[in-house]
Amino acid sequence: MTKFVFVTGGVVSSIGKGIVASSLGRLLKSRDYSVSILKLDPYINVDPGTMSPFQHGEVFVTEDGAETDLDLGHYERFTDTAMSRLNSVTTGSIYQAVINKERRGDYNGGTVQVIPHITNEIKERILRVARNTNPEVVITEIGGTVGDIESLPFLEAIRQFRKEVGRQNVLYMHVTLVPWIPSAGEMKTKPTQHSVKELRSIGIQPDILVCRSDRALPEGLKEKMSEFCDVPTQCVITAQDARSIYEVPLIMEKEGLAIQAIDLLHLEQRHPDLSQWQTLVDRLYQSTQQMEIALVGKYVRLSDAYLSVVEALRHGAIATGSTLKLRWISSEDIEEQGAEALLHGVNGIVVPGGFGIRGVDGKIAAIEYARLNHIPFLGLCLGMQCSVIEWARNIAKLEEAHSSEFVPDALNPVINLLPEQQDVVDLGGTMRLGLYPCRLVPNTQTFRLYGEEVTYERHRHRYEFNNAYRNLFVESGYVVSGTSPDGRLVEIIELPNHPFFIATQFHPEFQSRPSSPHPLFRGLLQAALVQSETCGSELSATAEEPKALFQAFTSG
Repeated sequence: MTKFVFVTGGVVSSIGKGIVASSLGRLLKSRDYSVSILKLDPYINVDPGTMSPFQHGEVFVTEDGAETDLDLGHYERFTDTAMSRLNSVTTGSIYQAVINKERRGDYNGGTVQVIPHITNEIKERILRVARNTNPEVVITEIGGTVGDIESLPFLEAIRQFRKEVGRQNVLYMHVTLVPWIPSAGEMKTKPTQHSVKELRSIGIQPDILVCRSDRALPEGLKEKMSEFCDVPTQCVITAQDARSIYEVPLIMEKEGLAIQAIDLLHLEQRHPDLSQWQTLVDRLYQSTQQMEIALVGKYVRLSDAYLSVVEALRHGAIATGSTLKLRWISSEDIEEQGAEALLHGVNGIVVPGGFGIRGVDGKIAAIEYARLNHIPFLGLCLGMQCSVIEWARNIAKLEEAHSSEFVPDALNPVINLLPEQQDVVDLGGTMRLGLYPCRLVPNTQTFRLYGEEVTYERHRHRYEFNNAYRNLFVESGYVVSGTSPDGRLVEIIELPNHPFFIATQFHPEFQSRPSSPHPLFRGLLQAALVQSETCGSELSATAEEPKALFQAFTSG
């Protein structure tokens, strides 16, 4: 029977429940247990698809096209397991489902209430993951903190859940904060005590405490929390701040998190194999060559808005034995100060996705700077569309070239809606979403990086390359290196005679893993490394020389 772990949080939000859940998933996977991780989010939005990146951070897209919380990206990266729309549940989706059932008459005229109708729907969503994916362990993270009004139905549902499947098949893990008070010179357990008291008041006794802190917990402090919170001392786990999130599973393993969880779930203790993960962390910390990559975006005030892009860059850096240094640049600042002032000296440039016209001209200027100065460049989604606009204006000399998303009556709409999208009014869940095949063109840089004819990538966009201009682009030197299998949709473009200039309509960052970096991010970091070693900080070689070096490097 599937076992169930519920991860709650106390004291403050953003305490790291997602990383703790992901780390436990990694530790169980290292023992050959199959795992799926579910996120229960208390906000009333049906999904994060229409939420501002400034408020919510990145929208992570699953293979089946669900727009989900960014924690699902952590789940996938840590466990190497693809999640689906089943793994993301919000208050909005729960209430929407219950109301739809009520309108259909499914409740036979009964009064619809939080208990049992809402809580039953929540429990059904958790059981659905177990039924459909059949993992040995389902880990469920409850968003928010204990005591939040909006979280109460979820907490009540997981309290009831132990009766559904048996107490021996359920584990409650509570992540809390143990702060260091400098003026007192000591760590304080009162926040944890009060958080656990709040949790117990609604009928949930935590089995394991995971204590976030900036230093190791003294044994005496663990014993104190054990006594006050009624948790065995060995189940009080220190989650000390780490230099990288990828070190957290190793810290949790040393603290005995997996051993305690397996015992409490009545599973077989197996020897873990974390050698690959340890090697990954060692490479992360032992690299000496620093690569500075500029991330030119619209939402740089909140780094979580580009979380998967940043992590994919880190994966590429680990694979190339280099250290990633990010230069965060607002595309609006480029519009005011110019690309040269903000981009000079970087080893590579990434222009990620986004929506709306704000900052688009700055992205276009950054792309032009990368093209003219032979700086390795990777464009993602809107980054690809901006590179198309830049080429149309500066090389193809198309007057007033733009995207019809930003200028509906543009003279030359090189980016345009698909015919089937013309009449779409709703914003949520109406784009090209999820996994689609892409056929790669032989003898291109992209083909050499992937090493295969067909790849599958995740999409989140509505506008496409306008095929009315494809011949003109190809004739002027643009290379279309990837298309949909029928050749209709342009998926990847690249420039010849450039060290690395690739842009994709899809989001490759969603497929990258620390143990298997995405080919395009690995290629970007390799090109940046070759450029820095060959040319120094100022590019003195011709465009053909670094291109030949890089092609030799990528072809093995």
